[in-house]
Amino acid sequence: MDTTLLVQALVSGVLAAGLYALVSVGLALAIGVIGIVNFAHGEFFMVGAFLAYQLFVTFGIDPVWSLFIVAPALFALGAIIYTSTIRFVLKAPELNQMLLTFGIGIILQNLALLIWGGDPRTIAGITYRGIGYQIGGVSIGLVPLASFVVSLVLVLGLYWMLARTPLGRAMRAVAQNRTGAALVGLEVNRVYLVAFALSALLAGIGGVMIAVIQSPTPVVGFAFTLKAFAIVVVAGLGNIRGILFAALFVAVAESLVATLVPNGDTLRNAVFFAIIFAVLIRRSWRTA
Repeated sequence: MDTTLLVQALVSGVLAAGLYALVSVGLALAIGVIGIVNFAHGEFFMVGAFLAYQLFVTFGIDPVWSLFIVAPALFALGAIIYTSTIRFVLKAPELNQMLLTFGIGIILQNLALLIWGGDPRTIAGITYRGIGYQIGGVSIGLVPLASFVVSLVLVLGLYWMLARTPLGRAMRAVAQNRTGAALVGLEVNRVYLVAFALSALLAGIGGVMIAVIQSPTPVVGFAFTLKAFAIVVVAGLGNIRGILFAALFVAVAESLVATLVPNGDTLRNAVFFAIIFAVLIRRSWRTA
C-alpha cells in the first residue's frame, strides 16, 4: 500500500470531518433539545449554498462575506418554519413529525429547482479556490483547510454556549425535562424556537462552505442529510458532545473507502448506511 496515498486519505477525511460535524451538530441539537428528527435539515444546508451562489452572481459578494448574510437569513428561515409548522406537531406521534419535516424538505428542494434549475451551480472566479499546499507529498487545499477551521470553531463555540451561557443551560434543562423547566419559569417554546433556528443557521453556514468546495445542486442536501444521520447515530441520538468524534470517524471511513477501495468513489455513500447498520446492530446486542 502506498503510504502517501494512505496519509492523503486520512488528511482528506480529517478536513471533511469539520464540515460534517458542523452540519450534524445542528441536527443533533434539534433531536436533543426539541426531540424532533428533522428530515429537512439537509435542505437548510442546500439553501445556504444557493444563497451564497446568488449573492455572488447578483452582487459580487465573496462567499466569505456572504456568511454574514446567509447565517441570519437561515436563522430567520428556521424560526419561521418552526413557528408556522413544527411547534404544532411537538406532541404528535413521531411519524407525523417525520412526515412533516420530510414534506418541508421536499418543498424547499422543489423551490430551489424552480428558481435555480437542476444543473450544478459554480461560484467561478474565486482566486483562493485553487490555492493548495504540498507537505511531504500530501496535498492540502486552502478552502478545505479553512472550512475545517471555521467549522471546528463554530462547533466548539456551540459546546461553550451550551455549557456556559444562560441560553445553553436553558436548552439543557428543557432537553432533560420539559415540564420541570416550565415549572421553574423557562419559556419552553422560545427555547425550542431558538434551538431550531440555530440548527438551521449552522446547516446554512455549512452550505456556504460547500458552495465554494464544489458545485451544489438542489439535491445536495439529501447526501448531507445521510451523512448527518450516520454521525448522529454513531454519537448517540441527542448526544451533542459526541458529534466531533463521530464526524471524524465517519469522514475518515468515507475517505479511506473512496481512496483505497477499487471503484471506491461509487461506494462512498454506501459507507453511511453500513455505519448506521453496524452501530444499530451492535447496540441491539448490548441491550439484548
